[in-house]
Amino acid sequence: MRVISGSAKGRPLKAVPGMGTRPTTDKVKEAIFSMIGPYFAGGSVLDLFAGTGGLGIEALSRGMDKAVFVDADIKSIDVVRSNLKAAKLEDQAEVYRNDALRALKALGKREARFDLVFLDPPYKMTAIPELIGSMLEMDMLANAATIVVEHDSANQFGDRIGDAVRVKHAEYGETAVSIYRRT
Repeated sequence: MRVISGSAKGRPLKAVPGMGTRPTTDKVKEAIFSMIGPYFAGGSVLDLFAGTGGLGIEALSRGMDKAVFVDADIKSIDVVRSNLKAAKLEDQAEVYRNDALRALKALGKREARFDLVFLDPPYKMTAIPELIGSMLEMDMLANAATIVVEHDSANQFGDRIGDAVRVKHAEYGETAVSIYRRT
C-alpha cells in the first residue's frame, strides 16, 4: 500500500496487523479518487472507519486541508498515526479511538463540518443509512459534501439517504463503491 498521488505520492503505508481490517486496494483507491476528485482545493475530510488511514491520507495528499480519523481498534489507531507521520501529514490530522456513532456525536457537539466523508466499515455492517442520517441531522456535512461508501457488493443502499443522493456506483468483484453527494 502506498499514497498514489499528491504531496505524499509514493510514500509507503503500513497495514494493520492481523486479519481484522481490509485495506482498500490501490486499484479501488485510484478509482474512488478519479470519481470524486482527483484533487481538492482545501476542505476537511472524515475517515470514519479509518483502518490504515489510507483514504484520508490520500485525500490530504491530494489537497484537503485537514482530516479526522476515527477507528475503534487501538492497532488501527497506532497504524494511522504511523502512516500520517510517514506521509508527513500529522500536523493536518486529528486521530481518535472511538465507536463510529459515539465519534459522530462528539464531533457534532464540536460543530465539525466535513466536505468529504469516507465510510469503509466492516462489510458485515449495514448501518450506512443510519450513519449518514446522523451526520445530516447534526449538520456535519457541508453543502455539496461527498460521501464515499465502500461496501460489500451484495449490500445495496438506496439512491437517496435524506438529502444525500447517490451520484455514482461501481463494483470491483466483492467490493462496491457508492458515492453520495449532499444536495
